[in-house]
Amino acid sequence: MRDSLLIKAAFSEETPRPPVWMMRQAGRFMKEYWDIKNKYSFLEMCKTPELAADVTMLPVDLLGIDGAILFSDILVTGEAMGGDLSFTQGVGPKFANPVRTKADIDALDTQVVHKLQYVADAIKVIQQRLNGSIPLIGFAGAPFTVMSYLVEGGSSKDFKLTKLMLHNEPEMAHQLLSKIATVTADYLNLQIAAGVNAVQIFDSWAQALAWDDYKEFSHRYITEIISKLNRKDIPVISFCKGSSVFAPLMAEAKPDVISIDWNVDLLDIKKRLPAGIAVQGNLDPHILYADKKVIKERIYRLFDRMKGEKGFIFNLGHGIMPDIPFDNVKYAVEIIKEY
Repeated sequence: MRDSLLIKAAFSEETPRPPVWMMRQAGRFMKEYWDIKNKYSFLEMCKTPELAADVTMLPVDLLGIDGAILFSDILVTGEAMGGDLSFTQGVGPKFANPVRTKADIDALDTQVVHKLQYVADAIKVIQQRLNGSIPLIGFAGAPFTVMSYLVEGGSSKDFKLTKLMLHNEPEMAHQLLSKIATVTADYLNLQIAAGVNAVQIFDSWAQALAWDDYKEFSHRYITEIISKLNRKDIPVISFCKGSSVFAPLMAEAKPDVISIDWNVDLLDIKKRLPAGIAVQGNLDPHILYADKKVIKERIYRLFDRMKGEKGFIFNLGHGIMPDIPFDNVKYAVEIIKEY
C-alpha cells in the first residue's frame, strides 16, 4: 500500500496523477446503498462487519476510486462512552441523554475501545475484500464535533448549548473534550492495528468556532490525538469545515494531509503551509449537480491550478449530498482519471 497513489500523495511524494476519493462516497446518492439501507437500520449497518464491508465496497466497485473509506459514523465514540444514540430518517442522529452537567461528564466512560471491536472486525473483512487493490482509510470524529452532538443531543444550527459550555464552563468543556480525545486516540489506534492504511479526523463543525475558541477547544485536542497515533507508514489526514481559515493552525498538529473546504484557492493555501504537508480537496460538492461540461471544466481548472504540485489528493470540500446524480459522480471520477 505504501506504493499506492493515495499513500504516496499523502506523504507528498510524486504520483503520475492525483489520486481521487470523495467524502461520503458510499451513501444515499447510490441506488445500491438504498438496497441495503431499506433492509437494515443505519447502526445495524455500522455494527455488522459484513454489511459495513458491503457498503464500503460500493464506490470501489461502482466508481473505481483510489481509496476506500470505512463505512461507519463519527458518533460511535460518543455512543461507546455512554451516549444513547439513534438515527432517524430525515432527522439524523440523536443522543437521548445529552451531556449538560458535570455529573453527566463524570459518568462518561473512557475505557471503551473494546466496545468498538465491531469496527476492527469490519476493517479485517474489508481488507480481505480489497485484497491489496487500494488503501483503506479509517476515521474518527474530532472531539469538538463529537462534543457538539453530545451536548446538543443531536444536530444543531447554532451550537448554542455547546458554545455556552465553552464560554461559561470552560473547565467542564475541557474535561469533556479531554475524555473524548482519549477515546478517539485509542479508537484510531484500534483501526490502525486492525489494518487501515490511513486515517482521517473529521471536525465537521469547526467552522462554528472563533479563532481563539478553535485553538483552545479543538486544535489542542486534535494535536493531542495525532501525537498519540501509531502512525508509522500511516498518513494522518485532518479535515474540518473551516480549514480554509484554520489550515495554518491545523498544520501545527503535524498531520500529513490537510483536507480543505471549497472557500479558498487550493494552491494558495498549500503555499502557506509548511513543506511536506499535502492538501486534499477541494471541489465544491454542489458542482456535481451541474451539467457535465461544467463538472469537467471545474475539475480541469483545479487540476491546471495544482499542476506539478506534489502532495495533492482530489476530494470534495465536504461530502457528497444525498440527491446528487450518481452518473455525475461517476463522470467526475472518470474525468479525473483521464486528465
